[in-house]
Amino acid sequence: MHKPDRPPLVRKSAPAAERLRILIVTPAAPGSRHGNRNTALRWAQHLRALGHRTQIALDWDGREADILIALHARRSHAAMRAWKTKHPHRPLVLVLTGTDLYRDIRSDADARASLRLADRMVVLQPRGLDQLSAAEREKTRVIYQSVRRVRRQAAPRSYFLVTVIGHLREEKDPFRVALALAHLPQRAIRVVQLGQAMTPEMGAQARALMRAEPRYRWLGELDHASAMRWLARSHAMVISSRMEGGAHVVSESIAIGVPVIASAIPGNIGLLGEDYSGYYPFGDEAALAALLARAHGEPRWLAALAAAVRARRREVDPATERKAIARLIADLRGD
Repeated sequence: MHKPDRPPLVRKSAPAAERLRILIVTPAAPGSRHGNRNTALRWAQHLRALGHRTQIALDWDGREADILIALHARRSHAAMRAWKTKHPHRPLVLVLTGTDLYRDIRSDADARASLRLADRMVVLQPRGLDQLSAAEREKTRVIYQSVRRVRRQAAPRSYFLVTVIGHLREEKDPFRVALALAHLPQRAIRVVQLGQAMTPEMGAQARALMRAEPRYRWLGELDHASAMRWLARSHAMVISSRMEGGAHVVSESIAIGVPVIASAIPGNIGLLGEDYSGYYPFGDEAALAALLARAHGEPRWLAALAAAVRARRREVDPATERKAIARLIADLRGD
């Protein structure tokens, strides 16, 4: 296979222990709980533990660095272009998000240009590679998002608790679980939804659903520890998204051992596996309701889902992610 020409990366003669200056650019602001910010913070922690001087910024402001890592092909394109204009031979890594892979690289010129600018790219689950050309896949690495394990808690005995965790925005299809309740006569099934409404209309819809359906509660945005307490005591977690690069809440469910019921989209399948039995067709609340009824009524099937997610824990272990990031940096340096 022909290998595309690539500019020289970090000089090959650098000793393995050299401390590099690494800048991570993310469009998510400090204090944000968006996935891009969480990824940037986690990668910075790993890179510092590996001995590198690492900073996070919203854009590249001209500061000196040996490597630039950009999150989001479209929104970080200006930073990537400026970096390569000033430093054509310094490495540029692009971490691709779900909206990059499943929307923007098909329709946005800046996002497509970012793919060409990057020396290396990262996807968060293996099915992400399917969206790239052969040449693009050659320079792309799969690095799963890691999670510090949270202890599984006893689930409620008097009702079946289902959590939905994620900001309320169109890409998440956020109300599919609440709508599925209309197909479920089981009064013992209750849904708790956590996440910030990204538009006033989303907040209004959540409040209207609560008034219409007493089994549904929207609690808004909670701090991470509180959200994890809800997840850890849930019988099941539902992720209903239209597109995902590799949802962190799925990794969190894997780490804890909470069964996942997921829309059958590539980002979810890439994390949970082709043979996982907890998928439903995207947008189909009747099919989702059928899986919720099965989870509630068939303890053995629910236990099988839990065993399947636990079997993937090694993929989301922090040590696994750190080793993968270390290999990426070594690759850039030619070690």
